[in-house]
Amino acid sequence: MGTTPQRFSLISDKGLQDLRLLIGVPIEDSLEPWCHEATRDNIRHWAHGIGDDNPLWCDPDYAKTTRFGTIVAPPSFIFPLNRSFSGYVGGMSGVHAMFAGIDVTWHRPMRRGDEFTTKVWLNDVVEHQTRFAGRSVQQIYRCQFFNQNKELVAEGDSWCFRTERDTARERGTKYEAVKARPPAHYSREDLVKIFGYYEAEEIRGSTPRYIEDVKVGDKLQTMAKGPMTVTGFIAFAQGWGGLYIRANKLAWKQIKKHPGLGIPNKFGIPDVPERVHWEDDLATLVGTPAAYDYGPERCSWMSHHLTNWMGDDGFLRHLEVKIRRHNPVGDTLYITGEVKRIFKDGDLNCVEIAQRAVNQDDELSVLATGIVILPSKAEAVRAG
Repeated sequence: MGTTPQRFSLISDKGLQDLRLLIGVPIEDSLEPWCHEATRDNIRHWAHGIGDDNPLWCDPDYAKTTRFGTIVAPPSFIFPLNRSFSGYVGGMSGVHAMFAGIDVTWHRPMRRGDEFTTKVWLNDVVEHQTRFAGRSVQQIYRCQFFNQNKELVAEGDSWCFRTERDTARERGTKYEAVKARPPAHYSREDLVKIFGYYEAEEIRGSTPRYIEDVKVGDKLQTMAKGPMTVTGFIAFAQGWGGLYIRANKLAWKQIKKHPGLGIPNKFGIPDVPERVHWEDDLATLVGTPAAYDYGPERCSWMSHHLTNWMGDDGFLRHLEVKIRRHNPVGDTLYITGEVKRIFKDGDLNCVEIAQRAVNQDDELSVLATGIVILPSKAEAVRAG
């Protein structure tokens, strides 16, 4: 079988050199964020987009009874607050971008009514050789998130890998085995098993998880995500806003400003590369097995796993997520976690948790490490 003619841009030394000139330069002329404020609806849309129905985010009456006195946003709500942090990368027009991870520290909760500003810049550019697409470029962005009181809410890095679409499709070896086997198909028994995880999912909620009750080696409840569908990806985009999802005149203005975004679809209409998340035709052209999930979505699932475990009185302090593969439509993820370390950071009671997510074929999808702050019984007695 012959190869498909080259259609897309390549990573050039000149493009890479120009990209490096952007390191440290504040990004100020960019798309506005999907969310400027933590409104009741913005928080709920985001939480529901990642499949999280925790009443601390979604039920104002419940939230009134907590230490916050109002609904708060999940930690992953930082994604709709800045496009660059979420994967809206600059440079190397026509070279594909795939979101691959985060390393974030949170300093305070995001409460209903908070308004946010951000500072973001390209922090580093690293070349790699990969099985997926050969020569690849990792773009690492640093972002700081502030509330209306100019208090630092969160800060950290996110990164994307830039890959040559034609090279990934024609010469990439990472997904040879996946492409060779038939797509996933679920029997009634398979679905009953997966839905059983949803039925059993525990939200710790108002029952405090005290540091004294946690031991190294403790296992977190396994969380399921999937089976993945285009509908699920759309649900996420509704809360997150997407990177390039625009309609009619706004779509035209976007492609006029950034012509490299306009990849003709089967009707000859220039459309955005983000449609790899709902169109198999483009997804396979960039080298993946089929339409696949969003990277920020997957990072948010890892934080969801931790917030379910820690309860209302816990606080997610830090999360590092490393995405290892794409999750095409039809995949199901199983997220597990284990307590690795219990330690003090000043007066804070900290728990380090190692997380891992595999698909239905036991293929590694995500590695993550979270640090959660928990209350202590002694402090509760003194406060009481």
